[in-house]
Amino acid sequence: MASIQMKERLQAAETWILANPNPPQKWPWTWLYKTGRSVYAVVRDVISGQLTLHSMSLVYTTLLSIVPLLALSFSVLKALGVHQRMEPLLYQFFEPMGPQGIQVADQILGFVDNIKVGVLGSVGLALLVYTVISLVQKIERSFNMIWRVPEMRSMAQRFSNYLSVIMVGPLLMVSAIGVTATIFSSSVVQQFMEIEPFGSLLVLISRFTPFFLVVGAFTFVYVFIPNTRVKVRYAFIAGLVAGISWQAAGMLFASFVAGSAKYAAIYSGFAVGIILLIWTYLNWMILLLGATLAFYMQNPGSVAKRQNVQLAPELQERVGLALMWMVAQPFSRGEPAPQQESLEYDLRVPGEITRNVSDKLIRAGLLSLAGRNGDQLVPGKALDLITVGGVLQTIRRDEDRVVDRLPAEAVPFQLIDVAGHRDDVSFAELLGLDNKQGEDKSARA
Repeated sequence: MASIQMKERLQAAETWILANPNPPQKWPWTWLYKTGRSVYAVVRDVISGQLTLHSMSLVYTTLLSIVPLLALSFSVLKALGVHQRMEPLLYQFFEPMGPQGIQVADQILGFVDNIKVGVLGSVGLALLVYTVISLVQKIERSFNMIWRVPEMRSMAQRFSNYLSVIMVGPLLMVSAIGVTATIFSSSVVQQFMEIEPFGSLLVLISRFTPFFLVVGAFTFVYVFIPNTRVKVRYAFIAGLVAGISWQAAGMLFASFVAGSAKYAAIYSGFAVGIILLIWTYLNWMILLLGATLAFYMQNPGSVAKRQNVQLAPELQERVGLALMWMVAQPFSRGEPAPQQESLEYDLRVPGEITRNVSDKLIRAGLLSLAGRNGDQLVPGKALDLITVGGVLQTIRRDEDRVVDRLPAEAVPFQLIDVAGHRDDVSFAELLGLDNKQGEDKSARA
């Protein structure tokens, strides 16, 4: 009995999250409602297993690409003689692994020092760059999966964007560390530190500087990697959550490693590799979870029971009519054309559905893209030439013409004709069974 009641409560909570016709309008209930929807969607995606598969794939790619990536990133820093400032960040990453993590970091730095980018030759350098590009490309593919982006960057964009970030990103990180150190060592700040409570506050800020750098790195990745426009505020919130999660995971993992003497006894020399795999997997999982959270905060309409919503005919027809109405109304009043993103937000349905329907209407000439960025929708024809039946016919049309491949005997012409004019005719009538049954009854009488 208790389990049935619990199941009913969970189902009621799920219905309230997914299909609430009257969502809260006042703070803090609006915040709790949006947070609950986002958390529900993130948990659903984790249970579905897609994030887990992408995390494991990235772990494998990382093991192959970590040394070339650091070698390429450190090459610019070495030329400037400031590569030592990045080493503490690398040690901080492996710190939760305990003494074994420090050993792994030393070995990686040793490999990086042994690689001489200038003497690799053209083929070696090309392979080095390709290995690094393939890692970032796989990260982008995972982020595009989360953001429902069907297309990746072009090959030219990948090389230019990826290499610029890989080469310049560490330099910016070192610059941020140097500027922070300069500010805290300045005479003005030193004078402030002698005055309480400013001194304690500045010491606290200095201790949290590595955390702020991690949050900044997460935020930058969430904005830059997906092949779509990500709002900075949502990327920052996701970066902050991911940064806190990373710190908490580091402390929990460190305690796990400290009490895992049994694993070292069982796996012997392989224990370091297994611990490294687990820690790398947790890092990728945290990164992808943050990207998922940013997506659902920016696209609350994408929260649904399934990750990939079924394109039901009823849903497509309603969305098509709603889109046409919401575009025609401001156009008839001479108001600015609405953005497609704002329409998706107002409709509260997954963005891939509205984009699929709007693309159909655009191809049929019923809608057109407008605006400086091509993200606004306007009617493609005069409003008196656009009919409700025309919109429904466009949405129902099989553009790939797979329907033409159906054999004629499978769908007789009279069945199609009846379906287009009458929907109350039974299959018994079409097959002539009603007359036959009536004749049988009269014969028995």
